[in-house]
Amino acid sequence: MDVILIFAGIAVVLFVSSYMHKRRFGLLGLALATGSLLSGIWGYDLGLIASGLGVPSGPWTTAIILSLLILLPAGVLLFHGYTYNTMFGRIIGAGLFTLLALAFLVEPLGHILMPHGIGADVYNWLTNNRTIIIGAGLTLAVIDLFLTKPAHLADKRHKH
Repeated sequence: MDVILIFAGIAVVLFVSSYMHKRRFGLLGLALATGSLLSGIWGYDLGLIASGLGVPSGPWTTAIILSLLILLPAGVLLFHGYTYNTMFGRIIGAGLFTLLALAFLVEPLGHILMPHGIGADVYNWLTNNRTIIIGAGLTLAVIDLFLTKPAHLADKRHKH
C-alpha cells in the first residue's frame, strides 16, 4: 500500500503543477526525456558529490538524486513555454505529463520501494508497460509540438 501512496502523492503533485501552469505537454514530455538522459549520465557523479558533502549515501539518496534529475528540466520549463487555452487541453496535457513522468520515475523509485499487495500490482503494471508508455508519450509529445502555433502567428491570424 505504501507504493500506491507514494506514486499517488507524486502523481498529484505533478498533475496539479502542470495543470496550474497550463503548460503544453509536448515540451514537458521532451524535457522528461532529457532529464532521464541526464540522470543516466550524471547520476553516479552527483551521488559521489552528495556523499562528499556529507549526505549519507544509500539507495534513498541515489533514488532522490536520480528522480530530481529526471524532473528538473520539466520543472524549469513549467515556468516558460506555450500554454493551453482550454480546460480540456489542460486536463489531457497534465494527465499525459503525469503518466509519462511516472513511467520515467519507476526505475529509480523501484530500488527503494518494496511493493506488496495492491501496490505490487500497480508497480508491476507500470514496470511492464514502461517502454510502451514512454514510447507513446514521447510520440504524442512530438505531435503536440507540431500542433503548437507560435504566439506571433496566432496573433496575426486573429487580427484579420
